[in-house]
Amino acid sequence: MSPPNPLLSDNVPSHILSLLDRLHEASLNQESSITKADYAASVIHENMKDKFIALEQDKCHFVYQLAKAIGAKNIVEAGTSFGVSTIYLALAVAANIKATGGSGVVIGTEHEPEKAAKAREHWKECGEIVSGLIDLREGDLRETLKVALPDTIDLLLLDIWTPMVVPTLKLVQPKFRPGSVIIADNTVGSAPDYQEFFDYIRAPDSGFTNITLPYHKGLEMSVYSPK
Repeated sequence: MSPPNPLLSDNVPSHILSLLDRLHEASLNQESSITKADYAASVIHENMKDKFIALEQDKCHFVYQLAKAIGAKNIVEAGTSFGVSTIYLALAVAANIKATGGSGVVIGTEHEPEKAAKAREHWKECGEIVSGLIDLREGDLRETLKVALPDTIDLLLLDIWTPMVVPTLKLVQPKFRPGSVIIADNTVGSAPDYQEFFDYIRAPDSGFTNITLPYHKGLEMSVYSPK
């Protein structure tokens, strides 16, 4: 028996469900041809310019459920790529706005113009329920996230080149509230590359509580709990 899809329970339009299934399948097919050598620091940017590197579907379902559970309305996604996980985040924000009112936004970040253009095509295919809630910022996120962030960020998704993880967190952290959540992908599969991040969030005075979730290659969940 296949695991339940939370989007089905929430009556997400069928055309969005079909699109997500197609994008996840394309991402998996593409990823199967990627070798470890493709991730070498000297070639990673060139090799990944046309690759999805999308968050796996079960992880997307979890992040969607989590965003709903914490009532997230303002989300930052570091590493938007082709915009697959962004769709889930926008749907969660839409559900939270519908439930309790107010406004919200998913701030995406993408360095590659070609990927940004592809992501916008996918969001347009979804319709206003998704595209109307996304603010995609192209370029170096160390600059694009310096300005015009909401007063409060409820959720930060880190699915990006690991040297950018801590700089991103330090930019967004001043906007966290008690209970804001960080999700970082592939923290077991790329554990050595995440050492700076681990040192930061697991320090005794970091203000974060942390757990590694047993998804494929690991998923780190950190809750901001300042003393």
